[in-house]
Amino acid sequence: MRVVEARQLLLKLSNVTEGRSYGMPSFLLNGRFLARFRDDDTVLVLQLATISERDVLMELDPRAFFFTEHYRDYPAVLVRLAEVARPLLIDVVTEAWRHVASLPPPRPRKKPARGRKRGERSRGRDSHSEGRG
Repeated sequence: MRVVEARQLLLKLSNVTEGRSYGMPSFLLNGRFLARFRDDDTVLVLQLATISERDVLMELDPRAFFFTEHYRDYPAVLVRLAEVARPLLIDVVTEAWRHVASLPPPRPRKKPARGRKRGERSRGRDSHSEGRG
């Protein structure tokens, strides 16, 4: 399957948009990570429901489905687009979509207070402030 076809497949699914996840261009479903491309767009990272699901896919087609050490403890699978059969990818992506769609909406991230940088504390009065001495 070509990248353009995989991209079209993802974007045809209800409520899937392009966005960013961990600073990387990604496909999001209701604000949650669903998938992204990596390795010069030759591999699709896909969110799954369980690690066991990934194991089944790897047994089914070890040339197409794999994972790296980074994803060992995370329910995701890497898919070699050049190796995966189109009907199988459609089924796997659709099942991943169903799983992510069933999750509650992500909690909104707190934005830093205006005028302060993230992680910077407010400077309240202390013993070194003016007027105390």
